[in-house]
Amino acid sequence: MKFLCVECDRQMQFEERQLPGDGTLAAAFRCPTCGRAVALLTNPMETQLVASLGVKIGGTTISPQPMETVRGMVVTGKADAFDEGRERGAGSSPIWSGEAQERLARVPGFVRGMVKRIYLDYARDRGIAEITPAVMDTARTELGLEGM
Repeated sequence: MKFLCVECDRQMQFEERQLPGDGTLAAAFRCPTCGRAVALLTNPMETQLVASLGVKIGGTTISPQPMETVRGMVVTGKADAFDEGRERGAGSSPIWSGEAQERLARVPGFVRGMVKRIYLDYARDRGIAEITPAVMDTARTELGLEGM
């Protein structure tokens, strides 16, 4: 994806990327001719989706076959895309029953990390030690995710 300056019909250049800390991502691009700027702001869900695909925004060199990486990540997903990257105390993360793991395995790979995170957060917030299919059903109902 590229941003073009409407006035100059030139490709805008990447200027900066910011991670405000609230799960959003902001990226700024500037036209090298007229200096016009445009910003891209993603919401937390979009940011997680981009992260799960392994896409880097701005400031990177494009490999000779960039779509190969994207295709591979869409099929498999990044297992740790939704990990917070911080150490957790022993026993603080709910465990998954075998049935819940099987159910989670049926979720498409490119959104599996986000779905897993939703259930983990739900269980952790309610002090649930084991995620079972019943817990998953209750979470879907309470969070209004039944149609998804």
